[in-house]
Amino acid sequence: MIELNTKEEILEILEKNKSVLLYFGATNCGVCEVLKPKIEQEVSRNFSKIKQIYINSTKDFELASYFNIFTAPTILVFFEKKEFKRYGRNISLNIFNDEINRLYEMVF
Repeated sequence: MIELNTKEEILEILEKNKSVLLYFGATNCGVCEVLKPKIEQEVSRNFSKIKQIYINSTKDFELASYFNIFTAPTILVFFEKKEFKRYGRNISLNIFNDEINRLYEMVF
């Protein structure tokens, strides 16, 4: 997962990639720190064509507000430049995998 902190970089990645995952975490967020490696591992293992981006919403408040992020962690999944799914705080990895897998198989 690469960390980006400008709107322009993120919009460029959304434009150039078929599928993108934006992970909005926060400094000193226990849930964010525990969930991030699990999501990163699941996506790398099961959905390798999804580009993974990390945004620290504490440092990049304007960027978080641009995407209407009000809690941490929040995960946005885009397919073909459109937001497909938004996950916040309590995320089940099984549900996450099932929902992403359905569209991932259609796109790829």
